[in-house]
Amino acid sequence: MKDPYETLGLQKTATDAQIKAAFKKLARKYHPDLRPDDKTAVARFKEISAANDLLKDPDTRRRFDAGEIDASGAEQRPERPQQPFYRDFADGPGHAAQDGFADAATMEEFLARAFGGQRGSARDGMRARGQDVSYALPVAFLDAATGAARTITLQDGKTLQVTIPEGAEDRQMLRLKGQGMPGYGGGPPGDAYVELHIEPHAFFQRKDDNIHVDIPVTLREAVLGARIDVPTVSGTVAMTIPKGSNTGTVLRLRDRGLRNRKTALRGHQFITLRVVLPAADEPALAAFLEGWTPKHPDTPRKEMLT
Repeated sequence: MKDPYETLGLQKTATDAQIKAAFKKLARKYHPDLRPDDKTAVARFKEISAANDLLKDPDTRRRFDAGEIDASGAEQRPERPQQPFYRDFADGPGHAAQDGFADAATMEEFLARAFGGQRGSARDGMRARGQDVSYALPVAFLDAATGAARTITLQDGKTLQVTIPEGAEDRQMLRLKGQGMPGYGGGPPGDAYVELHIEPHAFFQRKDDNIHVDIPVTLREAVLGARIDVPTVSGTVAMTIPKGSNTGTVLRLRDRGLRNRKTALRGHQFITLRVVLPAADEPALAAFLEGWTPKHPDTPRKEMLT
């Protein structure tokens, strides 16, 4: 693991205020919520958070500076061959993937092997930060749009409470501080990282903070105009269909989109009209059209035929 001072771009003489300021600056730059398309942002953000956790605590910072612990918070010991231990597990509504020591017993087993079976001596004075865990959580489109609370149940029965922010985006990463694996020997727990997988909706589509939806209207509504109910992510609202509307006409409902996480302003909902003919026979309509001579004849396919 990299030197925490180097990770935060600081010298060892940095003050607590400088450590805090450096962390805030880098967190704003690399937070996964602000860089959803940057695959390296999660790893960089983890490094920054771990470095800050170590240096902001006066005791762990003193011990690191004295060479008593390493950058991960583990006791400094002579290097010995190590054997990896890992577990991947999944349960409940989200998939969980956790690397590192699954629990304290597994770590003790590792220490016993690494130090020739001397479990007690290997355990004494050992202090290590718990492992981070990662989850992929499927989220319904409307839950992401309006915000929701979800509970992830793990294989060992532990539950995590996850607050899905209003306007959450697909692949957005949430960090639950201290909700990872427990630390060892009094070490701090790891963090939990939850990646949101937004499920598609039957008719809503998201583009930035705006919502787009196709709305079918009858021939009568399109020709004569009408007041109709339309769905939005926050409920049904009434809107006016202008007289003489056509398929492809786009209407806007202001502030009926998603709330922007940075500005707190709402996007809009854009409605594209689709004129549909009656599902059953309408003899009167057919008779009218047979005797109707348009005042302004048109050939809608003329551009395709030239």
